[in-house]
Amino acid sequence: MTDSYNTSRRGFLAGAASVSALGLMAGPALAADYPTRPVTMIVPWGAGGGTDATGRMISALLERRLGQPITVVNRTGGAGVIGHSAIATAPADGYNLGVVTVEIAMMHHLGLTQLTHEDYTPLGLMNADSPAITVSSNSDYQDIESLTEAVVNSEPGTFKASGTSQGGIWHLALVGWLQSLGLDGNHVIWVPSEGSAPAMQDLIAGGIDIVTVSLGETKAMVDAGRAVNVALMGSERASSHPDVPTLIETGAADFALATWRGICGPKDMPQEAADAVSSALAEIVVDPEFVEFMNGRGFNISYLDPAAHAQMMADADAQMGETMAAAGLIKQPG
Repeated sequence: MTDSYNTSRRGFLAGAASVSALGLMAGPALAADYPTRPVTMIVPWGAGGGTDATGRMISALLERRLGQPITVVNRTGGAGVIGHSAIATAPADGYNLGVVTVEIAMMHHLGLTQLTHEDYTPLGLMNADSPAITVSSNSDYQDIESLTEAVVNSEPGTFKASGTSQGGIWHLALVGWLQSLGLDGNHVIWVPSEGSAPAMQDLIAGGIDIVTVSLGETKAMVDAGRAVNVALMGSERASSHPDVPTLIETGAADFALATWRGICGPKDMPQEAADAVSSALAEIVVDPEFVEFMNGRGFNISYLDPAAHAQMMADADAQMGETMAAAGLIKQPG
């Protein structure tokens, strides 16, 4: 990282230490006396989005392996702070888990919270995805070349985009793309949303022009013929969407980025419980039902064991700090 998004373009967060789930061996046998009662899984983003869908599938498969009900609770708001705080401050007894997303490496840099990756017990990275650039099927720009030309030649504020909260990872994806084009990060107005689902609805309704979220989060609207993925902000094409070109290969921009989702507990989670959950997660990433679910929705399976997951979160925090500083987004918590 140097002094701008443009210089950190290739592989930014693409090195989320993505490891293929195929061929992974399951961990040690589950502890015999954990769990003895229902478990809560906190999802810090809204129902219908990619994090919610992934979290619910993992919870269903985890429930079978742990032998106790797992209740999924959506705790939204505060640009992800409310849900992530709920995970970190829940009793560290093994009965409170959550889906921790890349935003935990960003929120404290934005001055929204003092929470960091150190407030959690990492149990396994499960997913990493690059964002697509998506437009309505009614848009005048049905390919990345024409859209890029229109954005570059437009007056600031002409176009509007959405996908997550202000300063969230999908917002930074837009900023990075714009800066790689030599434009100010605010050239396209960002309209905050509490996840991908409301952003896609706003796109179809005509309230915004562009959405920058993962391919999986656009799938329903794209399959229905109401939206079009014109490019992927990845280092290579997604196997689930081989017809969607990358920004790099089209020459529209030299920029790539990825986000991630992992399962964590509060800090100082009992080792017995952590071992049981992490062992189950290692089985889940190779479960045919999970593989089919993720592939069918365009979500990339990227697994890391607890130790590697912890290191990835620390690395991502440092990387995001440098990149956000270059974008002028660093603030001190209030």
